[in-house]
Amino acid sequence: MTVLEDRIAMAESDDTSWLDEMFELLEKLPVPEGFKVEIVEGAIHMSPQRDVHWDTIRKIIWALEDRFGRRAMLFSDVRIDFPGQRNGFAPDVAKLRDDAQKDSTGHWRYQDVEFIAEVISKDTAQNDYGPKKTAYALAEVPVYVIADPYVGKCRLFTHPKDGDYMSDTSIIYGGDVDMTATPLDLTLKTDEFPRD
Repeated sequence: MTVLEDRIAMAESDDTSWLDEMFELLEKLPVPEGFKVEIVEGAIHMSPQRDVHWDTIRKIIWALEDRFGRRAMLFSDVRIDFPGQRNGFAPDVAKLRDDAQKDSTGHWRYQDVEFIAEVISKDTAQNDYGPKKTAYALAEVPVYVIADPYVGKCRLFTHPKDGDYMSDTSIIYGGDVDMTATPLDLTLKTDEFPRD
């Protein structure tokens, strides 16, 4: 095992039961309908699902379904535990490998994630660009896209290495997010992405 693998394994063993307990408690709370709940570095974040946010998510999912079919392993707002201190994320869009299976605790494995897309919310933007980006890179998620309706831009992160992405490309809405050189082999059109 490498130092990075040891660090990830240690964090996972300590955090999984804590995350399970926290999510169980959260399920019993009266979380308002239309709110997404995540745990980022041990802190609970709730953010409302806005129409611009959801419309962007739908357009990304449609592009993935056009490329991979309706049976593709695509999720939105489904818990996946990622490396780092107490990270139980619910990515806006996650694509898993076709042969992905849940682990012994009934959770999807971050090792099977091929693509993540997050759509910026004002209150949680710092998570998407900060701890979540780091966790996705540590998990070696090959492709991470951030769509930001406030500035009308996407950021494409590829080539994860040692907890960071070696490639960071900015695309103004209207341009294409070219992922043809990634395992997705996909071009994501942004000309119809809504702005906030």
